[in-house]
Amino acid sequence: MHCFKSLVGILLGSLVSFSIAFGQSNTPDSVLLKPVQVAPHTYFVQGFPEMGSSANQNFISNAGFVVTPGGVVVVDALGSPILAQKLIAEIKKITPQKVVAIIVSHYHADHVYGLQEFKKIGAKIYAQGEGRNYLSSETAKQRLIASRIDFAPWVNANTKLISADVWIDQKSKLTIGGIDFFISRVGPAHAPEDLMVYVPSEKVLFAGDLVFRGRIPFVGNADSKGWLAALDEIEKLNPNIVIPGHGGYSVNPTEDIAFTRGYLKYLRESMSKAAINLDPFEDAYKQADWSEYEGMPLFRAANRMNAYNVYLSIQAE
Repeated sequence: MHCFKSLVGILLGSLVSFSIAFGQSNTPDSVLLKPVQVAPHTYFVQGFPEMGSSANQNFISNAGFVVTPGGVVVVDALGSPILAQKLIAEIKKITPQKVVAIIVSHYHADHVYGLQEFKKIGAKIYAQGEGRNYLSSETAKQRLIASRIDFAPWVNANTKLISADVWIDQKSKLTIGGIDFFISRVGPAHAPEDLMVYVPSEKVLFAGDLVFRGRIPFVGNADSKGWLAALDEIEKLNPNIVIPGHGGYSVNPTEDIAFTRGYLKYLRESMSKAAINLDPFEDAYKQADWSEYEGMPLFRAANRMNAYNVYLSIQAE
């Protein structure tokens, strides 16, 4: 009997190890994706205004999709394979059309770790050409190693960085099922490889992380000057709806673009003098008035880092 119990224990242990290795957990999965319809054929799912974690499966960014007579076009793949699986399942509830294309707004982890699931179902991946540099970088490699720990078991040894099938190096038009998708290269801005996708028949713009709503933007190593220029390009398109990379969709793009623009401009204004004069960053940060932003989600997690990166980038301009 003792031997039988030991054997059962070994088998159960093996099953647990197997489930963890393949991105599953015996803990309750409470992360739900609920597509919101924002135009006749356009939907999006909204990530949490949080830092990525195992608890939220790295569901901190948005993804969207457009249903066409020729198949479904998805923009961004979310931050873990399990989330991509859930998104694919939700799409199947809405339409029998297959996912035929996925467009990557930029190669940040929270937008691309689900790509392998779309690759498995035969979707063609489109991304901006500068993404090739990220994929081959030590930064991408180390980020994935860290993510396999931070977001385990949902990001694990089977999670891979996936290259695009089509690299876009200039403005392009993709037509699927008679629906036009205008893909604009706008980087370097939030990232070197930024894209935005405009669907004129829906009057919807997928802006990626060029626009943030309801939380402090993530600046990272962004080109803040290029980012401000990209916001001008968005306004010229005059979309009815903007789906940002983070936060709720916008029915008042001018107002929401103004928030992102105002934040970036204030970072530059508050850091410029110290950066140019080589004065200490800490002094400049303490002297700045952050009252307009300090009550927003992720202020504590992101604002100091954002300001420091802008301080450094101004010195490099």
